[in-house]
Amino acid sequence: MGRWPVIACPHCARLHERLPVRAGAMASCSQCGHTLYRQSRLSLYSWIALVLTALVIFCVANYFPIVSLSAQGLTIQATLVGALTLTWQQGHAFLAIMTGLFSFVFPLGQILFLLWALMALVTRRIPWDFHYGLRVLRVITSWSMVPVFQLGLLVAIVKLADMAVISTGPGLWAFAALTVVMTALGRVSATRIWRHAEDAGLVPVSGALLRDGDTPVDCLECGYVQPVIPRALRQSCARCSAPLHLRKPNDEGRAWAFVIAAGLLYIPANVLPVMYVRLPTGVTSHTILGGVVELWRLGSWDLSIIVFIASVVVPMTKLFVLAALLVRRPHWRGVSIQRQRTRLYEMVEFVGQWSMLDVFVVILLSSMGNFPGISQITAGAGAVSFGVVVVLTMFAAMSYDPRRGWDRLPLHGGSMMSGSGTLSALGGNPTREVHKENA
Repeated sequence: MGRWPVIACPHCARLHERLPVRAGAMASCSQCGHTLYRQSRLSLYSWIALVLTALVIFCVANYFPIVSLSAQGLTIQATLVGALTLTWQQGHAFLAIMTGLFSFVFPLGQILFLLWALMALVTRRIPWDFHYGLRVLRVITSWSMVPVFQLGLLVAIVKLADMAVISTGPGLWAFAALTVVMTALGRVSATRIWRHAEDAGLVPVSGALLRDGDTPVDCLECGYVQPVIPRALRQSCARCSAPLHLRKPNDEGRAWAFVIAAGLLYIPANVLPVMYVRLPTGVTSHTILGGVVELWRLGSWDLSIIVFIASVVVPMTKLFVLAALLVRRPHWRGVSIQRQRTRLYEMVEFVGQWSMLDVFVVILLSSMGNFPGISQITAGAGAVSFGVVVVLTMFAAMSYDPRRGWDRLPLHGGSMMSGSGTLSALGGNPTREVHKENA
C-alpha cells in the first residue's frame, strides 16, 4: 500500500494514506468530507499533564460544595454526590444511577483510562490488556457529559435565585474548569491513541497486511485496516481482537427499534411532570415546557431558549433526522445527496448528549431546593422517561451505519468497498492518491 498507515473513513469507507500534517491542521475525507484526524500542537507529555489537571479538578469539583443556599435561617450546601444520594432516597434509583454514570462515573473513567493509555505510550510498554482498556475508553467517552452537567448547574441556579440566597462554592468554579479541560481531552480518542502507538512502532501498522486483490475491512474499535479472510464464518481484528464486520450487522433494524421506542417514550416525557415542588401553600407540578416558560418569566430568556433547544428541539430533530436517514428512496442518490445525509448524521452525533440537560436540572434542583418545612423538589416520571429517550436516541445513532448509503452509489474513482481515493489535508502537506482495486 505504501509506507504510510492506511485509514478508512468511518462514514463512507474510503481508504486513504494517513500522511503527516502540520501542527494544528486536520485531514478530511476526499469523498464525504468527514474529518479523519487532526495534528495536535501538544506532545504526549502535555496531554498527560492535562489529564492530571483534570483529575485534580474533578476531585475538587466533587468534594467541595457547588453552591450554598440560605432561606429563612436554613443553609444547604449542594454537591453532585449529595444530589445523587437524595434522588436515590426519594425513590428514583434508576434516575440516580443514570445521571450518576453520565456525570460522575464515566467522566472519572475517561480521565483514568486516558492517563493509563498515555502512560503506556510514553513508557513504550503496551500492556496485554491495552486493547480492552481502549475499548472501554471508546465507550465511556461517548457517554461522559460534564459540559451538559455544567449547563444544568447554571439553569438550576437561575431557577432558585428567587427562592434562596445563593453563594457560589469552589465546586461550581471547578466544574466550569473541568468542562473546559474535558472538552479539550475529548480530542484524545481511543482511535487517536492507537495511531500514536502505530507511529511509535508499538502496535501493527494499519494496512500493512493488504495485498492486491484483497477486500479490506476496517475495525471500528481500533481503526486497523486488514484483508477479509475468504470463507471465514467469523473474523476478529488482528490487532485488538474485536469482532470484524464489513458493515454493522442488522444496523437498520436495531436503529429503527431504538427510534420507535424513543418516539413512544417522548410523549410521556413531555406530558408527565418532570418534577414536583412542595411549598407550604401546596404542591405544583412542572413539565419540560413549563420549565422553559418559567425561565422566560424569570427574565432569563437566554437560558430559556437554550433549555427549549436542548430539551424540545434537539430530541425532536434527532428523531426526525434518524428516521429520514433510515428511509431510503431510489432517487436519493448521488454524491451531493449522500454528503448531505452524512452531515445530518454528524449533526445527530454531535448534539446527542445535550438533551440530558433537563434531567440534570431536576436532580440538582432536588438537592438545592430541599429546605425542610419550606420547600422540597422531587423528580417526576417525566424525567425518567426523558432520560430514557436521550439514551435510546444515542443508541439509535450508534447503531446506524452511514457507510451503507455510499455503498449504493455507482463506483467512482475506484472501488467503494476498498474506498480508493485521495486524502484532503487542510493546511497540511501535499496528499497522495491511494488506489486499491478489488479482485
